[in-house]
Amino acid sequence: MNIALAREVAGKKFLWDGLTYLTRDDARQAIETYKKDGFDVHMFLEEDKYLVYTRKLVTQPPPAAG
Repeated sequence: MNIALAREVAGKKFLWDGLTYLTRDDARQAIETYKKDGFDVHMFLEEDKYLVYTRKLVTQPPPAAG
C-alpha cells in the first residue's frame, strides 16, 4: 500500500497522521480527538483501510514589547 503523505483538499494541504484504521468507527474516534485539538480533518478510504489527514494553522504570537 503506497500512502500519500500529503493531500490537497479544496486548495488546502493536509498531512497523513501516519496510521491506518481498520474500521470507520476507529477513524471517526481519531477525527473527533483531532477536532477537539483544533485540527481540520479529512478521512479517505483506500484498499479497505481508513486514512486520516489533518491540518492546523500555526499562528505566531505577537512580538514581545521591549
